[in-house]
Amino acid sequence: MRTDTRPGPLAIPPAPDGSAPLIRIRTLTKVYRRTTALNGLDLDLPAGRIIGLMGANGCGKTTLIKILAGLLADWTGEVAIAGHAPGPATKAIVSYLGDADFLDSALRPEQAIELYARFFADFDADRARETVRFFGLPADRPLKEMSKGMGQKLQIALVMSRRARVYLLDEPISGVDPAAREVILSGILRDFDPNALMLVSTHLIADVEPIVDSVVSMSSGGILLAGDADDLRESHGMSLDAIFRKEYR
Repeated sequence: MRTDTRPGPLAIPPAPDGSAPLIRIRTLTKVYRRTTALNGLDLDLPAGRIIGLMGANGCGKTTLIKILAGLLADWTGEVAIAGHAPGPATKAIVSYLGDADFLDSALRPEQAIELYARFFADFDADRARETVRFFGLPADRPLKEMSKGMGQKLQIALVMSRRARVYLLDEPISGVDPAAREVILSGILRDFDPNALMLVSTHLIADVEPIVDSVVSMSSGGILLAGDADDLRESHGMSLDAIFRKEYR
């Protein structure tokens, strides 16, 4: 298996209006002690796309998303989001869902919404309440009395209710049953701004395949495949899930 650090001929197509990529990454490298998590990554991500960031556990997906979210330092290379390096300016336009619970387990949905409204100027509380109702979450129960799937839905309702330019979702459907995955993905897409960029990290390719426009597949800290989802399916004659399984075999 060959892992290239550049997208090459299968690069994600630019935005239809020819605008500059919303996210631009050049020679991005991140090393944890003796382990290289990202190895000279080059990538352009345009606005107006839902992009699946795919790959096996440990391939560098979470590291990349945390760098874009401004949560990791000590990396080398260039990263620009709307022309700014990760930091306060980008956090104002990036909405991030991490791979761990980030809410106080004693909070009820309305309390969580009020908390988010105080922290984020672009947060739409009414939109969050509508999404909570869409998910059918109990208004009178704290997070600690909810199932894992319910807690995941509440966190997604909050993250997706910011009027952000970039949404970074790290494994939003991991650890929940298939029925819950479908509902969560439907909630993610509700009222999504078509001019925004969403980067969805997952190893559950088959579940997210119906919603992604483009794909970045990672392996060993580099790019294995990158391109338009329909183009990849057509050129390989198989589903994204089947391509992924073949490439990682």
